[in-house]
Amino acid sequence: MGRTVADELLEVLVQAGVRRVYGLVGDSLNAFSDAVRRDGRVEWVHVHHEEAAAFAASAEAQLTGRLAVCAGSCGPGNTHLIQGVMDAHRSGAPVLALASHIPSRQIGTGYFQETKPEALFAQTSHYCETVAHPEQVVRLSRGAIQSAIGRRGAAVLVLPGDILAESAAADPVDSAMVRAAATPCPESAAVEELADRIQAADRIAIFGGIGCAAARDHVLRLAERVCAPVGHTLRGKDILQYDNPYDVGMTGLLGYGACYEALHAADLVLLLGTDFPYDDFLPTRNNIQIDLDPARLGRRAPIVQGIVADVGATLEALLPGLPQRDDRDFLDEMLHSHHRKLRHSVDTYSTHIATHTPIHPEHLAALVDEFATADAIFTVDTGMCCTWAARYITPTDRRRLLGSFVHGSMANALPMAIGAQFAHPDRQVVSLSGDGGLAMLLGELLTVKTHRLPVKIVVFDNSSLGMVRLEMMVAGDPPFETDHDQVDYAAIAAAAGFHTRRVTEPGDLRDAVRAVLEHDGPALLDVVTTPDALEVPSHLTAAEARGFAMAMGKIVLSGGVGDIVDLARLNLRNIPGV
Repeated sequence: MGRTVADELLEVLVQAGVRRVYGLVGDSLNAFSDAVRRDGRVEWVHVHHEEAAAFAASAEAQLTGRLAVCAGSCGPGNTHLIQGVMDAHRSGAPVLALASHIPSRQIGTGYFQETKPEALFAQTSHYCETVAHPEQVVRLSRGAIQSAIGRRGAAVLVLPGDILAESAAADPVDSAMVRAAATPCPESAAVEELADRIQAADRIAIFGGIGCAAARDHVLRLAERVCAPVGHTLRGKDILQYDNPYDVGMTGLLGYGACYEALHAADLVLLLGTDFPYDDFLPTRNNIQIDLDPARLGRRAPIVQGIVADVGATLEALLPGLPQRDDRDFLDEMLHSHHRKLRHSVDTYSTHIATHTPIHPEHLAALVDEFATADAIFTVDTGMCCTWAARYITPTDRRRLLGSFVHGSMANALPMAIGAQFAHPDRQVVSLSGDGGLAMLLGELLTVKTHRLPVKIVVFDNSSLGMVRLEMMVAGDPPFETDHDQVDYAAIAAAAGFHTRRVTEPGDLRDAVRAVLEHDGPALLDVVTTPDALEVPSHLTAAEARGFAMAMGKIVLSGGVGDIVDLARLNLRNIPGV
């Protein structure tokens, strides 16, 4: 058999360091999947939904920094990719989506399964082009790969099935593959202005995000030099929280500790590598922002200075000329405040409710944190699971925490765990799954079992869409259509060949968590938790409080007094002074 366009594409992927492709085989992808089969250098990871393929690729790319690839066949196959591709793109993960297409001569005729992939994927990628001729495949695939890596996001290559099956053109001209992103250095004048503003300020606070991933040491050195408390986003948690003597927690809807207080009490705030979207929680004066993307500067909060550069490179240039401060009053005040708030709002649930029924999700999260390995990778479903992970999973220098933290898609945790386990087969991977998220892509249990992945799935089984339920109450509405029938996910997983435990009594929880996390192979822990556990932000607005009170009143008027009593009893310790 002669060399095909699909073979040429595969060769470019190998040159780019690609080790596997996540996807579902079929029709317009057949020429490419056959090239993978014949070549043997790239693994095909068979999933049960293309959305899961894209989420898995996103997780692999975020963990390794290398290009990851997902694939979907024409029409529904590649439209299913969109959710995960969008997540990868918004997370800055270098992912290449191979979207195969109908036969090229049928494009524009309303053919079976015809879509317009270029239009569909335009918002989800930096690059989306169609290979319309065999000679284009090498050039366009290189462009897609370098765009994904260099611009930190997704790229899409649209591939008509008949083009993939055609004979390859003459040997292409050899060209080096660029496999690294740029790290721009700041202008010296910008660094000088930054130093002057820092020296003119009395109380400085730092708020860092995922853009500090390669600059942790620089951020901590800066905090030491200027005696600044350090807050972080959820994506910055596993970078900046561990072994950080200046840590004051998070702000935002999932926030805890003294971060909100520190940011608003400071007279200069340094926003480092963060595009934190919840502007209601950010200060509105005297902010300085450093980011590689100029479009992010000032779009969340007003700034007095914006620097388009790498965070590490900027701080490397700044620190030598910055004198050491001796006044720690502001820093010490925020650290004491942080300790008080943590003892009240975080430790209370995890240390004093071990005997309460139904089981509190906070207690479950605290036990998972206790028994998980020091280098565990946690993937987190969107919703209340993000809250429990943010507040109870303790970072180390080796643990990682992944979720759909920018796109906010449901059902991301299990497929991300698949990608994480492939990327790191020797590390413990724990999926913190809500029952709603798990149900949405339940078929991926079969993917875990098919590939014998030792993923550990912890199900927060409250028979409710917990975050949606809370959002309705904050808006002043009683919960509607958020609750659903109780499901025994342990029984479902056991039927698929998993080691499982189901827990309804708090006295059984500790041993069950330990047994599931220590099991050598795929395992699922199904824990029935209360749906009434509240996620209370570190800062609650008057409007949110009024909305919650209105919802309580509506429940009373509809006869649900008992529900309110239970809710108050379960969440009493959230109230300061009680």
